[in-house]
Amino acid sequence: MGILGMVFALLGAALAVTLACVGSAKGVGIASEAAAAVVIDDPSKFAKLLILQLLPGTQGLYGLVVAVMILLNIGVLGGSPEVSLVTGLLYMVAGLPIGIGGLISAVAQARVAVTGITIVAKKPSESSKAIISATLVEFYALLSFISSFLMVMNIGKLGL
Repeated sequence: MGILGMVFALLGAALAVTLACVGSAKGVGIASEAAAAVVIDDPSKFAKLLILQLLPGTQGLYGLVVAVMILLNIGVLGGSPEVSLVTGLLYMVAGLPIGIGGLISAVAQARVAVTGITIVAKKPSESSKAIISATLVEFYALLSFISSFLMVMNIGKLGL
């Protein structure tokens, strides 16, 4: 049973980081494509557009933090790796909020960022409004991250 617990825990870490990073890669790519078209016409707008390009990338970082926390808790990154089946399943479930939430919110944030890039292309002075709009989606990525974080931090306290 110990090996199955470890497999499920590792799967939770893998899902947390992989799904969130896939969303971030797609999101940053979408925003960067839109920004490239603007920067070709006016290179001076690069700095204002960079923030909008980077915002969808934060979800991947959140997924990585949760994955490292899981790996630390199960003893893979130091300690003695021993995980029961139930504990492994709990870690897998704990990785899902940031994995799925990160994937979806990064793509949604990229869509908002593309709209913001259009705003900056036409009215560079309105870049702060574009950034604020894109950060509204970040709130839901943070909710996913905090949910996963709290679950991972408290699984060991269950005494399973």
